[in-house]
Amino acid sequence: MIIPALNEAGNIGKVMREVRAIAQVEVIVVDNNSTDSTAEEAEQAGAKVVIESRRGYGYACAAGVAAAQDAEVLVFMDGDYSFSPADLPLLLSPVLNDQADIVLGSRERGIIAPGAMPPHQRFGNWLVSRLMNLLYGISITDLGPYRAIRRQLLSELDMQEMTYGWPTEMIVKSARRGARIVEVPVSYQSRRYGHSKVSGTVRGTVLATWFILGVTFRYAWRIR
Repeated sequence: MIIPALNEAGNIGKVMREVRAIAQVEVIVVDNNSTDSTAEEAEQAGAKVVIESRRGYGYACAAGVAAAQDAEVLVFMDGDYSFSPADLPLLLSPVLNDQADIVLGSRERGIIAPGAMPPHQRFGNWLVSRLMNLLYGISITDLGPYRAIRRQLLSELDMQEMTYGWPTEMIVKSARRGARIVEVPVSYQSRRYGHSKVSGTVRGTVLATWFILGVTFRYAWRIR
């Protein structure tokens, strides 16, 4: 499991302890140049900590992938405790049972706690999901970052987006390759501590949506 984390002190230790109680998996926490005690808390809770000084969600994910050298299946989850580690078996099952190549945790198919997704974030998520379905011939309801993917498939995608566009690039390139994409319901709640870097403000959501839309259209008509 790879957990990109930027200033998640107060959350990351709780996430780690719950993950370890659910499944015996290696957890790599990528500290994306935090200014708090994120790395120390993660290490104390049993994580393998990797430091990625270049700020950017994609940079953090890529650093985690590089560190997970022996893993055949990679799971990505945020470190703010908004997603539940208890849903991990749901994400892994379709891949381990050879029913999927990439599994997306869908908040829309699961349970969203009141106030966890502001209206502007939910609308942006809905809009891009529908566009993606039209452009790539898939059927998804959420672009959430909680997901599992075969390492072999990920290595074939030649990931380039080092911003918020990383999860979107993973979906659209998987779709272009004809990979089996499956959604499972996951629960979602407000972060336990601190403030969101994206959904906490309209500006953050607009910027993220801009990057995500750019990636969605960029790969829609490419030959390769």
